[in-house]
Amino acid sequence: IHWNRDVHFYTNTTIDTLDYSGESLNSGSKVVFAAYGNQTRVLLNEMPTRFNELQQFINPRIILPGIIAIQTQPFSTYANAKNEMDVLQHQLTGISSTWEIQDGLAKEIALIVVCDDATFTSDKLNNFLWVTFTRCNPSHDIYGIDSVTKYKHWGCEGPLVIDARIKPHHAPPVEKDPEMEQRIDKYFEKGGPLYGVLK
Repeated sequence: IHWNRDVHFYTNTTIDTLDYSGESLNSGSKVVFAAYGNQTRVLLNEMPTRFNELQQFINPRIILPGIIAIQTQPFSTYANAKNEMDVLQHQLTGISSTWEIQDGLAKEIALIVVCDDATFTSDKLNNFLWVTFTRCNPSHDIYGIDSVTKYKHWGCEGPLVIDARIKPHHAPPVEKDPEMEQRIDKYFEKGGPLYGVLK
C-alpha cells in the first residue's frame, strides 16, 4: 500500500447502527484502503529504539510485522488529540519534519495504533481488530506521519496513524456477567440439555 495514494475517505455519511465510532447514531465516515501492485516494503519485527524514547507515548508493542501499538493518556477532545498527534510526529521525525530520511523506517513501519492499552491491543489479532476498527471514526481519527493534502486528496509519506482510544461518545464496553455465565454453563455440563453440543 502507498499511504500517499491509496487512502480514500467518505465523510459525513451513514454508518451501521452497531458501529458506535461516529459522534451520533448512524452518522460518521468511512475509509477505503485500495492497495494494489508490487510489494513496497519489508516490515520490521523488532521495536525501533526511538519508540522506547518517546515522551507522552509509552509501552510500544509490535502487533504484527510493521504494525505498532503505543499508548498515551485517555482521549479528551479532538483539539487535544490533534496536538498529541503533532507531538508524536515531531518526536518520530525529529528536527527534519520528514519521515523518509529517518533511519529508513518509512518502508518498515506501515501502521501505528494509538490506544489506551498497548499490551491488550497487541496480545491477540482479535484485540487489534476490535480496538483499532471499532474505536476509529476515519475522518476524525486517522492521521499520518508527514501527511499532505493535494488536490483534495489526503495522504502521508510515513506510517498511517490511527487514534483508537475510547472516545466519550462511545458505547460502554460489553462485559460478561459472572452470575449469568454460571447459569448458562450448567446447560453445557454433563447431564445438561446442551451437553456435547459445543466441541
